[in-house]
Amino acid sequence: MKVAVVTDANSSLTRKTAKECGVYFMDMPVIIDGENYIQDENLTSEMFYGALADNRDVTTSQPSPGNIMDLWDRIFADGNDQIVYIPMSSGLSEACNTARMLAADYEGKVEVVDNHRISGTQTQAAFDAMEMAKAGYDAAYIKRRLEEAAYDQSIYIAVDTLEYLKKGGRVTPAGAALGTALGIKPVLTIQGGKLDAFAKVRGIKKCESKIIAAMKNDIATRFKDYDKSELMLFAAGTLQSDEDCNRWRDDIRKEFPDFDVEYYPLSLSIGAHIGPGSIAIGIAVKVNK
Repeated sequence: MKVAVVTDANSSLTRKTAKECGVYFMDMPVIIDGENYIQDENLTSEMFYGALADNRDVTTSQPSPGNIMDLWDRIFADGNDQIVYIPMSSGLSEACNTARMLAADYEGKVEVVDNHRISGTQTQAAFDAMEMAKAGYDAAYIKRRLEEAAYDQSIYIAVDTLEYLKKGGRVTPAGAALGTALGIKPVLTIQGGKLDAFAKVRGIKKCESKIIAAMKNDIATRFKDYDKSELMLFAAGTLQSDEDCNRWRDDIRKEFPDFDVEYYPLSLSIGAHIGPGSIAIGIAVKVNK
């Protein structure tokens, strides 16, 4: 039984890194002034954040059913027998539910996983699925194990500007104006697949301290029964320069020396909702077979 693993761009993998890992990859469309763009195909980070800065109409969309089925059909044409498809959390997008409906036509050969993940936690789920597939487990078993571990993860996000949360309706215009005037930065969390408010902090430096402290508390409480080798800790963000990305990653490494921390750039489709300059820290339990 040959089982293929698929995830989408909101895992923070790119086409290149996914291919290197042996994971199939689904693009997430970004719409600018009514025209569809695909990250790393006809849309660079510079173009995207330039469009945000110019206040152009930037929205996102889930992959079309046709694109999803075309990818699955190509995977089967590559000689695979089953597919484990790991889209972003159903709490953040309808993409998961759409994929589940489409999978009904594949007679049990496509298993769609809703394990409430995004960014590095979603990436870890793809890696876990790959390890189980290599060990000979079928798609149904892999889906069950990933969904059993759905809530064994945590993410904290510090947003640099309220502008994009206002556009998405998560903050009122009046609240955004007041928060901007007072220098308030929202801290958000993803614990069960949905984006929730966690704290309000003045200044991005205090945000950094806040989310680091929150993660240390999670490790000491929620994840205290796990060995460090069983956990994957990561830095993430919508930082635009390599210098800023490396600085944030290195800050996390200093605070958590027992972990091998990497930086995962948040996808442009996530950046459309939280804006540039956001930083995040996350953790996920590695799924044992």
